[in-house]
Amino acid sequence: MALWQPYELLIILGASIGSFFIANPPSVFAAVLRSFPGLLFGSRFNQAYFMDLLGLLFELLNKSRRDGMMAIESDLDDPAGSTIFTRYPAILREAHLTEFIADYLRLMSSGNMAPHELESLFDMEIETRAEELGRPGVSVNKVADALPGFGIVAAVMGIVITMKGLGGPPEVLGMHVAAALVGTFLGILLAYGFVGPMAHALEHMSQEEINAYECVKACLVASLGGMPPALAIEFGRKALYAHSRPSFMELEQHVRSR
Repeated sequence: MALWQPYELLIILGASIGSFFIANPPSVFAAVLRSFPGLLFGSRFNQAYFMDLLGLLFELLNKSRRDGMMAIESDLDDPAGSTIFTRYPAILREAHLTEFIADYLRLMSSGNMAPHELESLFDMEIETRAEELGRPGVSVNKVADALPGFGIVAAVMGIVITMKGLGGPPEVLGMHVAAALVGTFLGILLAYGFVGPMAHALEHMSQEEINAYECVKACLVASLGGMPPALAIEFGRKALYAHSRPSFMELEQHVRSR
């Protein structure tokens, strides 16, 4: 019970949350809240997710190659009502990624862009998206850096209270000193045991999401360069991290089953 010091917790957590609100716009706070399910239950960007993503790209590219780019125009204009997109609900739930795919397929349908021009546009948007997705991790990491300092603030306040009662019995003074030291202990524990690791987990999650955009880029640039759909999605498969990359046979079976 000597470690249970609610006033120390109030000072440390209150200062941390308050500084986070002051330092960041509401969009960053909302992004951190949306990331909590991934922190608790694991990232959604797993092998099954990427097989669905590659399957979706294969179907779109195959239909456009067979029937012409205008054949997928209705799918791109209304993904929620598309028979192709609705077969992949995990991808359709990612509004930004769905829009990303649709926008670049529209650009490809214009027929006026060379592969290297499209690739430059891809790189610019992916870089911007990476910066945007990285903001929650950076913001939470700054809170982790500040937590030991907030712990010291709580400890100093505890020492001030201790100094006020210097004429009291030793056991009371000992209790006040212990409470003050708990502030420093909690600040360091929360920083390096919880908030810091959470910030790094957010950074890993953002990198995995960017990997999905890199996969789309590789597929579409290869398709624009003249590759058939089966080879274009192989370019995308090679762009994935090893732990979430399906094998050639797994992807082929998945595409055929669809």
